[in-house]
Amino acid sequence: MADFDLKQFLDDKVKAFNQPTFIENDPICIPHLFTKKEDIEIMGFFAAILAWGQRKTIINKCNELIDRFNGEPANFIIGHEERDLKSLLGFKHRTFNDTDLLYFVSFLRFHYRHFNSLEDAFLIGNQESTSFTIERSLNEFKAYFFSLPDYPIRTRKHVSSPIQKSSCKRLNMFLRWMVRKDDKGVDFGIWHRIKPRDLICPCDVHVERVARKFGLITSDKVNWKTAVELTENLKRFDPHDPVKYDFALFGLGVIGEL
Repeated sequence: MADFDLKQFLDDKVKAFNQPTFIENDPICIPHLFTKKEDIEIMGFFAAILAWGQRKTIINKCNELIDRFNGEPANFIIGHEERDLKSLLGFKHRTFNDTDLLYFVSFLRFHYRHFNSLEDAFLIGNQESTSFTIERSLNEFKAYFFSLPDYPIRTRKHVSSPIQKSSCKRLNMFLRWMVRKDDKGVDFGIWHRIKPRDLICPCDVHVERVARKFGLITSDKVNWKTAVELTENLKRFDPHDPVKYDFALFGLGVIGEL
């Protein structure tokens, strides 16, 4: 093991897993059903928020949501009338229910009436590149997301933030999808103001387990500091695109190669 090159090993695994074949069985397949930017953003956001449990179930629930949006998420959210919201009643995935969904739709309609992209929601109060951090971005995003009057208190649990010491796995995954860009066709890279070097690696159970085996995580708990520690260690291998190693760590964890 003395001559084991971890960077080379992980680089090879990134190449192996960062392929179009990855898409079909991952929640990222949901935004890949669309070509319009707003649809990609909206369904990418929902796919990430609902990404807990078995991947097959997550994908099925997202497809159900697309059907409830009449196959056109952006058009439905931006242009719906009150009576159209009846089609959303009864939606449920684990603890996310139609009360939460109705508020998400309300926020997204509000946002798209003021901005052209969901990227702006992650830049509220965080516009200057010299002071930009994902930690600040996610904290500001949650405050902005729940800035509408009379939001359901129960819905707050579905949007995490570093200030809660959450690892923000799902939001970091969504940001990876939107920001990272290469020639492999998995991540979209349709956002350009947030840079890949600023991203934080999503830290799910698969990533955590593999990262610990390689000594990339030392903290006992999985929280925001854990995700930052992992990302800082990955920056030793690629400071410009550290979260590409999410493919390697996640892929190794899923197939149980270690």
